[in-house]
Amino acid sequence: MKCPYCGFEEDKVVDSRVSKDGNAVRRRRECLKCSKRFTTYEYVEKVPLTIIKRDGRREPFSREKLLNGIRIASSKRPVSIDAIERVVDEVEASLDDLKKREVESSKVGEEVMRRLKTLDDITYIRFASVYRSFRDTGELLDEVANLLGRKE
Repeated sequence: MKCPYCGFEEDKVVDSRVSKDGNAVRRRRECLKCSKRFTTYEYVEKVPLTIIKRDGRREPFSREKLLNGIRIASSKRPVSIDAIERVVDEVEASLDDLKKREVESSKVGEEVMRRLKTLDDITYIRFASVYRSFRDTGELLDEVANLLGRKE
């Protein structure tokens, strides 16, 4: 495992824990060169899930791509990394429950938005604006109005 700080390839495991749902092992590691600590996760290798994009292209599901999309939407918001990872874990679990090898990207986006709606309104709107590709401010305002209507 390469250290994300210095690139050194040797480290020691400081702590190991099984995740709450039992689907992953979280390991805290310490680089033997720079002594900085970082976290890795181990997951059981699953049958690869393919995402069918809007234009018909197919690409492998990427947990990291989903994490990064939500991180960007939640930047400068009071949303913890743990909360983001929990959302991604829940989305992955719901996709696994479908027992399909191919899933439309719209299904993934809707699963994420359903969870973000309860997590943080601004993160939800940011994610929705990219996912739904709003054509103008009217569409964005309609989504905000729906969100405000839900709160009342």
